Amino acid sequence: MSRTRTTAVATVLAAVMTVPACANIGLQPAPEAPPGFIGELRMPSEAGGSVQGLENYNWLSPNASVQTWLFEPLMIRDRFTCEAVPMLATGYDWTSTSRLVLHLREGVRWNDGEPFTADDVAFSMNAAREYPGMDRSGLWSDLFGAPATAVTATDDRTVVVDFAGNATAKTDSILDLRPLPEHVYASVGDPTRYVDTEGVATGPFMPDAYNGRRVTLQRNPDYWQADKVKVQRLVLEGQFDANSGALRLRSGALDLYSGDIPNPERSIVAPDPEHNHYFFPPDSTTVLAMNTEKPVLDDPRFREAIAHGIDREGLALRSSFGIMEPASQTMLLLPFQAADVPERWRGKEYVGYEPRRAEQLLDAAGYPRGADGWRTGPDGAPLDLVLSIPAGWMDFIAMGDVLVRNLRAVGVQARMVATDPNAVESMKKSGDFDLALDFVAGGCQRSRDLGATLSSAQISSGDELLLNRARFSDPEVDALLAEWSATLDPARAKEIEGQVIDVFMTEYPYIALQYAPSRLIYRTENAVGWPSEENPYPVDKLIRLATRWQPPAGADATRALGEEN
Repeated sequence: MSRTRTTAVATVLAAVMTVPACANIGLQPAPEAPPGFIGELRMPSEAGGSVQGLENYNWLSPNASVQTWLFEPLMIRDRFTCEAVPMLATGYDWTSTSRLVLHLREGVRWNDGEPFTADDVAFSMNAAREYPGMDRSGLWSDLFGAPATAVTATDDRTVVVDFAGNATAKTDSILDLRPLPEHVYASVGDPTRYVDTEGVATGPFMPDAYNGRRVTLQRNPDYWQADKVKVQRLVLEGQFDANSGALRLRSGALDLYSGDIPNPERSIVAPDPEHNHYFFPPDSTTVLAMNTEKPVLDDPRFREAIAHGIDREGLALRSSFGIMEPASQTMLLLPFQAADVPERWRGKEYVGYEPRRAEQLLDAAGYPRGADGWRTGPDGAPLDLVLSIPAGWMDFIAMGDVLVRNLRAVGVQARMVATDPNAVESMKKSGDFDLALDFVAGGCQRSRDLGATLSSAQISSGDELLLNRARFSDPEVDALLAEWSATLDPARAKEIEGQVIDVFMTEYPYIALQYAPSRLIYRTENAVGWPSEENPYPVDKLIRLATRWQPPAGADATRALGEEN
């Protein structure tokens, strides 16, 4: 495989929790290992680009030696329960749609002994205004909400963020902020350019040694929940393709790998089923985006017919060896988000493979078969659709092969064209395509993750690739989305979410195919307690795997007004 699709799961893994109060969460020594602590875990390097580079623990650097184990986020969103799990912050409140109040944890120290306070968070946010390269959360931009106007630490444990208008859709990106220590970074100028060789952070590990290729991290004995950290040392070295990653897992040279290894059941588990395992929870929905600005594809009756003509089981078998399940047309991640399915769609969440029904719908919609067996449009012109696929993306090519055969089987002439990935992206930006594969996010900021894919404001028209890849436009839907992003009423937000799901279920601007995974492939020779089908739990960032995390009691896990919209 010359190219496989990569996503944020290389460093960010999906949150998975079904029984938070009962699950055995976190890593413990394997039964055959010495009791007490896990001596060492080995995983690939987190450095981007070249494996070899300067020692730099600044997570803002594209070639940071470490990305996930030193600096912690404010909170972690469990994308399946939608709980905001406290980390450096214990909760938050939207007191209005333009004011966010963050409540920070007491007793946290940077690993050089200095206390962590609200000043560190305010500094990190305000510095992003002066140095836009820091603004990974879009705090100071108009991306998904109004820009911030002021950030103030009102006391040691409280930060107030004021915005120019409604900004509730920015919630999760703000909670993902990893604060920098003000006493280290305030004097360095542009923090994105600073080479940090000390790694002063609040996380469960701290730098131990680095030789340009291999970084080792040691347990932070003063971590704010150090009693839950059972791993003494992490070793990060090497960047491995699928073949070398599989070899190193099988030999025991790696304990963890999050890349795309095809057919892990055969290539990883079968050689050593006692120790080798994988867990691929759904992360987003892989969809067929239909360019609704094009004739024929602008007809929801045609799109519905095509949806019923797709063999999702066969597609999943070809593209993921049957590991990933066919996806729900609601665009929710099922079964984990099943509680959010509107009552009217329960039992109807999935579009079945019904080629005969597809044929009937096409006939009724005015797309008859000609004498040659191929369907024509209402104007008599033959249909000829092109599915544009990035060359080398083998899972997409496998999906495309099934899709083209399914379309042709119901009389729709279609062909797949695999071309340079940059060219496909350019087509999506300009709208110069018929069909393309894409994703709908499975997060909890539904007004953003679902809504943006239907918003006319998110139709690309220039150099930036925006989120409405189907180029769907409906003024009534736009008005609904504007209200959704501004409401702090959970009941109203739920009503609007149901109406937006109605659009996916009845107008089919995107056709759900299969779930796209977060990948976790691991060995239990040195550690047990990894997430699994039998014991799923949130691991949204790899940082969570180091601890014996338990859900906080009571109000510590604040579910703030407006959180679900």
